[in-house]
Amino acid sequence: MPLEIERKFLLPEMPVLSAEEEGKLQFRTEHRIEQTYLAIDSNQELRVRRIIDLDTNEMTFTHTFKKGNGLSREEIEYFISEEIYDQIVQAFDAIPLTKNRITAVWEDSVIEIDYYDQVELIVVEVEFDSIEEANAFVAPHWFGKDISAEKQYSNKKVWKDLQEQFSE
Repeated sequence: MPLEIERKFLLPEMPVLSAEEEGKLQFRTEHRIEQTYLAIDSNQELRVRRIIDLDTNEMTFTHTFKKGNGLSREEIEYFISEEIYDQIVQAFDAIPLTKNRITAVWEDSVIEIDYYDQVELIVVEVEFDSIEEANAFVAPHWFGKDISAEKQYSNKKVWKDLQEQFSE
């Protein structure tokens, strides 16, 4: 099973960068993401996503299985049709977790900045090819606190809290 190796950082706010830092950050795309979890336990998750490219309005739909926690997890993701996505989401009748994702390049690293709508949360994720590369990464000061191992910031935990909030 393919591995997802990533570090995650808590952004207290969108940073004000110096002119030198701005030259190191190159914005690429922005997507609107709606994700619904179908099954969750402490070590696994199964979810679907609707992803809208905000430049082209193109929509894609994915189904993802992840196993593990922290820095490195097993991940299988594939595209599904809009019809299958709609059937699954309607069957689960859950509130999707929604966010905008900006993909950018910081120096030589691709970063993803996620702005969540329903909760006050902004995170930066950086994916790596190896655990050694992830451990050697030196984040710029504006990335904020490394939350890679903190479960309360995982998407599945945020989604679960959202479901509880709306069921009260």
